[in-house]
Amino acid sequence: MNCTAFNLTPSSPFFPEKNSRLIARTRTHDFGFTRKRLKRCRMVAMATSLELELPLLPFSLNEVLVPSESKTLHLYEARYLGLLEESLMRKNKLFVHFVLDPIIIENSTEEASFAARNGCLVFIENVERLEVGALVSIRGIGRVKIVKFVQADPYLKGVVIPVQDRVPDSVSKLHPKVMQVKEALYSLNSLEIKLKAPKEAQLQTRIANSLMWTEKELLLDCNEAFFPSLAERVSFAALQPVSGSTESELLKLQQEKLRAMDLRDSFQRLDNSLEFVKDNISRVAAKLAIQSVEMQ
Repeated sequence: MNCTAFNLTPSSPFFPEKNSRLIARTRTHDFGFTRKRLKRCRMVAMATSLELELPLLPFSLNEVLVPSESKTLHLYEARYLGLLEESLMRKNKLFVHFVLDPIIIENSTEEASFAARNGCLVFIENVERLEVGALVSIRGIGRVKIVKFVQADPYLKGVVIPVQDRVPDSVSKLHPKVMQVKEALYSLNSLEIKLKAPKEAQLQTRIANSLMWTEKELLLDCNEAFFPSLAERVSFAALQPVSGSTESELLKLQQEKLRAMDLRDSFQRLDNSLEFVKDNISRVAAKLAIQSVEMQ
């Protein structure tokens, strides 16, 4: 698999050290680009382009974001506030969240190299301005692949294409599995809200929040190829932290999220997610039993 190299010069918690290289993994026969600047996604009734030029925000490997997941960022550096402003200027309020994966390249004289992986198209749901920076609530929409970097300063920008699961021979076979996962998630949510929590805590868990989002109609005006199917969205909705998770449980979740992002089979991911949810149900039920004994 060939790679496209890009030299990174900014220095911040989001970027590797100076003189490191950022790699976008792509097959050479998939794409043909010219030096001409690619057009951004226009807000028209029928957007047809399978390419979007968008701001890119990098994170470490342990911060992968999956479709349907929500996350709050505190942006305060000038370059990232600039990224925010550009994203807000677009009516669709989109940018790309991705992770930097350290890799080893033979015969490389560079200090370090990184692969751009696990790209997730995100929508800005809310912005709260602060004295220093802003709190930005984002929502993962669907997976994307970075195929070209077009800007490094003041923030990264690149061209992305959608990544979706392969279409199964019979879509109808997915429906029963989708319903199983949803029912398991409802059961987990009903248990989770019974756990001890601060009085001001909301009864809606992150799992319930993601599941509700999967059932909404996506109204963003870009090519529908960027929006995953219901089965794919539900398969990712299960991958949310449960209240009171231990470090080992969060590590297992992280590993599950990384595996899910690499899969291209909705049925397999639904199967994996169902087993993951069942394990969480057992753990939360055990915690509730202990909680009940302590309250007696």
